[in-house]
Amino acid sequence: MQQLAHCEDHGDRLIVVNSNPSKRNALSPDLYRVLVDSLDLAAREPRITSVILRGEGGYFCAGGDLGLLATRRDLPRDQRLARIEELHAVIRAVLNCPKPVIAAVEGGAAGAGVSLAFACDMIVADRDATFTVAYVKAGLVPDGGLTSTLAAHLPRELVMRMALLGEPVTAERLFSLGAISQIEPAGNVLPAALALADRLGAGPSGAQGRIKALVNSAHTSYRLDQMNAERDAMADAIADAEAAEGIAAFLEKRRPDFTKARGTT
Repeated sequence: MQQLAHCEDHGDRLIVVNSNPSKRNALSPDLYRVLVDSLDLAAREPRITSVILRGEGGYFCAGGDLGLLATRRDLPRDQRLARIEELHAVIRAVLNCPKPVIAAVEGGAAGAGVSLAFACDMIVADRDATFTVAYVKAGLVPDGGLTSTLAAHLPRELVMRMALLGEPVTAERLFSLGAISQIEPAGNVLPAALALADRLGAGPSGAQGRIKALVNSAHTSYRLDQMNAERDAMADAIADAEAAEGIAAFLEKRRPDFTKARGTT
């Protein structure tokens, strides 16, 4: 069976590759396992000074696999909570890793792919990449700590347009607002991320780990509390008639009729 993620060990840095291009690198158990194992290795090995996360085939991550989410509607609530907690465990692993984690975003990120990118310490993105928080179009709500992260980085009105309308925002605009670290021309994202890893590798790794912990601690308790609230809201949303209609419409490539679904909620 094809593995949907792998880790490349380059001595002083690890490159975790999300290799599920047929689904625009949607999240998978393989990615969760490989990323968490890689972060654990980076934390234990002094020779490793950074971790780079990228997607294969020119797109970073499309977020959750809606085909899989559709199967969770009828699960008991505690099992729905547990499935969401799997994503949140990965987000916490990124936040807690003492080594800097760089997201190399080509093409774009959507849904929980945006959550994953913004959990990283630095984002290097293709200037034309788009970041899309389109949960609402499937009758769902953001998870992965995304509401707290976006609220911390961006004006409230922009967050509302992204989350309530599912409007995409370009990397160039996010860079102008200080929400991402670096933008590059198409084709130069990975080389730029590697150059950033070189700069980090030349620095004091122990001090960098302490700095990361201090910066994250500035709003970590709020973020973790918010992740719990997101988990509960998503578990409820998945079982709702609106989500059934939104996910079905996405899979059937048609426009959802939420007014009809509303009458069955």
